[in-house]
Amino acid sequence: MSGQSLLVPGTVSPRRGVPTAIPRPEYVGKDGPTPYTGPEVQDAETVEKMRAAGRIAARAMAEAARHIAPGVTTDTLDEVAHTYLCDHGAYPSTLGYRGFPKSLCTSVNEVICHGIPDSTVLRDGDIVNLDVTAYLDGVHGDNNATYLCGEVDETSRLLVERTREALNRAIKAVRPGRQVNIIGRVIESYAQRFGYGVVRDFTGHGINTSFHSGLVIPHYDDPRATTVMQPGMTFTIEPMLTLGTHEWDMWEDGWTVVTKDRLRTAQFEHTLVVTPTGADVLTLP
Repeated sequence: MSGQSLLVPGTVSPRRGVPTAIPRPEYVGKDGPTPYTGPEVQDAETVEKMRAAGRIAARAMAEAARHIAPGVTTDTLDEVAHTYLCDHGAYPSTLGYRGFPKSLCTSVNEVICHGIPDSTVLRDGDIVNLDVTAYLDGVHGDNNATYLCGEVDETSRLLVERTREALNRAIKAVRPGRQVNIIGRVIESYAQRFGYGVVRDFTGHGINTSFHSGLVIPHYDDPRATTVMQPGMTFTIEPMLTLGTHEWDMWEDGWTVVTKDRLRTAQFEHTLVVTPTGADVLTLP
């Protein structure tokens, strides 16, 4: 595997502005969101709104990913995604969420999730996760993917490829009447074939008019996850697999989560709705 040095925090640029005509989520300017008390099952109109938001989030992520290359800063990727979202009338859901200062998360190498875009320069051989959520017409669409920067070693490349496959397998396991722990069981059993760790403390979540509704979707086989899936339920699946331990540390910024052993990690995410026969992915470009 790559012998590159570990990441250190960079310099965070000033917060980017959003045109005043773009509606903000209710939590912007507050310490946190108002707790969600609505249903996990959404009506058809809300689902279609989420599909529109998810499409923009997916396209913003793809546009930012086109700029991934050695020598590019993670702040540049934030600028690209921010501009795309605003140009398409969407608010970047992460911007101002519990004080998060940027419009997407950029998690490089040993960063599991919630990396803050800054002056960090991408290097040849890095892997970088982009996590983009769009708020549009009162609902959120959330997705992420891990990308290769330049020539990446085989161990890291396989980790990324297999994490994507873990997400795909988990989506295929979604069925009405099943408990949500089937999702984690499928992910964990697949990851164990390769000796990967499966992050436990950061999970998928319910999403709708709320960025995080309170519904928890574990990515390991958690017997406590007994919520039964129903048609119309909307949530994310976002497995985080590691080359070593599932345990983690957090940087002093209160956001950036890194593997405790500092080995690499990858993640993929889609927002989906449960259908009468399975799942419909809402974050397709």
